[in-house]
This record gives sequence, structure tokens and C-alpha cells, in this order.
Amino acid sequence: MRAIYFENGKIDFVERDKPQLTSGEALLKVRLSGICNTDVELHKGYYGFAGVPGHEFVAEVEECPDRPELVGKRVVADINCPVGAFKGDHRHAPNRTVIGIVNHDGAFAEYLKAPAENLCVVADNVEDRAAVFAEPLAAGLEVSQQIHVTGDMRVMVLGDGKLGLLTALALKLYNPNVLLVGKHEDKLTIAAQQGVKIHCISDPEELTALSEKWDKFDLVVEATGSEKGINYALDFVRPEGTVVAKTTSHLPSSINLAKLVVDEISIVGSRCGDIALAMNVLEQGMIDVSGLIEAEYDFADFNDAFERAMGKGALKVLVRM
Repeated sequence: MRAIYFENGKIDFVERDKPQLTSGEALLKVRLSGICNTDVELHKGYYGFAGVPGHEFVAEVEECPDRPELVGKRVVADINCPVGAFKGDHRHAPNRTVIGIVNHDGAFAEYLKAPAENLCVVADNVEDRAAVFAEPLAAGLEVSQQIHVTGDMRVMVLGDGKLGLLTALALKLYNPNVLLVGKHEDKLTIAAQQGVKIHCISDPEELTALSEKWDKFDLVVEATGSEKGINYALDFVRPEGTVVAKTTSHLPSSINLAKLVVDEISIVGSRCGDIALAMNVLEQGMIDVSGLIEAEYDFADFNDAFERAMGKGALKVLVRM
């Protein structure tokens, strides 16, 4: 089978054998995949990654001995795969692999394998181009599963990248006054069309002045993609408020620890979410993700697709098998 291989900042097409299944696994034929900022970071050296990336995908089940009823079904998958027996949240299994990220070949290939228990069937009314957003949408929805979000809270999402947009749209399901702050009018408009309040800045330095002018927020979600974003978020949150950190960067961050302590601010790390919840939101039409798609490429043109995805301000670039 054809696959994409990342190593030392290079992208190569390679020929690999189809994955060999072990007990409890399913063989998946990839239909559509999405290029994520995490893939860009892996290409830059995050995690010292070498392998087949890709963790946002829709696939068809080709083999599934443990759940034969899934054969022929379209599925998405929880990307966290515990190794050995584990009772608890798969996302934090000490010996887990992570599809396309940690010791598990991903979806930038014709086939991949995944635990059968991780699979979630895609409803007939959800197109591939929507279902491929299940993994990042789950990450956006995860904030509402970690924090008790109420309708009267002051909520801000900082950063209008793909994850910031999805997080704002997800929080809008729980709070009518979510404010999304970013630098790109066109991207902010995508969220505004679905009821999210927006504010556009031309330079991150404007945030300092705004934080002194605006009333503070109960909840600030940092999704800037920048190692500097966490301190901007701290400037906007009220004493005893909460900052949720979404950014993963290959660069280290520093935190204003004095402000954190004196204002008794809680910082919550937030990563993957419930893939079944995300699929339900898509199936019910509660969030429209179509505006987040920038382009779709054939797998043979992966290098062009990845270059497009690395472009400043790029939205979701899809790769069709």
C-alpha cells in the first residue's frame, strides 16, 4: 500500500505492507483524511516523530473479526489506543499508542488499523467531509466536558485557527455569548455566521490593551497555536477564573506564575475528546463545519496539500484517497 512517511523534516511516499491485525483490531481502508496543525508540528520535529502521520480520518472497515457487523461501515476513531489491559480513560493509559502521533501508523496511507472498540460508525446523513472533523470537534467539545459551562458565564476563546473556531462553536451550544478573538476577519466570520460573537485584532500586541479595557472573563480558552498565548489568556481571566490550554507547540512556554498564584487562577490542560459526542453533534446538524474546509487534494498530490496546509492562516486541507 502507499503511505506518507515523515522523518527529519522530510515527506516521502513509501510502499508498505497492509497492517497485520492482532486481537481486537480492525483493518480500515482510508476514504478521507484531514491535515491538522499537529501534523505540521510533527513535521517540524515535535515528539521527535518518524512514521506515518494522520489522525483525522474517515475510513471503511475492511476486516474486523471481533465486530464483524462493522465490515463495510464508514467509521471514525478515538485515536488513543491502550496497550494491554487498562480500565479507565484511554487518553491517559500509561502504555498507549496514539494513531498517527505516537508509535502507531496513521491515516496518511491507504490502510491503517485501530482497536475495534475505538470505532464510531458514521451516520448515513453525515458526509465524509463533515465526519472527518469528528476528532478535532471532539477536542473542541472537550472543554464543555471538563468545565461546567453555564449560560451566564463570560467566555472567551483566544485564537481563530481551526481548533479555536471549533471550540468556539462547541461552547456556543452551552453559552450564547461566547466571544472569539482572532486576527483573521474571514475566519472569524465563519463562527459569526453561527452566532458566535467576534472581535478582530491586527496584532497580538493589541491584546494587552484590550485586557486592561474589557471586563474580565470567567473562562478563557487559549487556542492561539503560539507558545505566548497562555500569558495573553491569563491577562483576560478574572481572579478565581479558569484558563483552558489547548495549544501544543514544539516551542516551550513560560507562565507568569505570580499572577497565577495571586489571582488564584486555575489552568486546565485540554486535549482529545469524546468522538461519539462529536459524531452526535454532526449527525444532529448542531454545528456546520463546511466553512472550515479550504481545499481537497488527491492523495497523489499530498505534498501540494501539505504545503497548502502549512500556509499562514490556512483552514482545513483534506486528502482524498
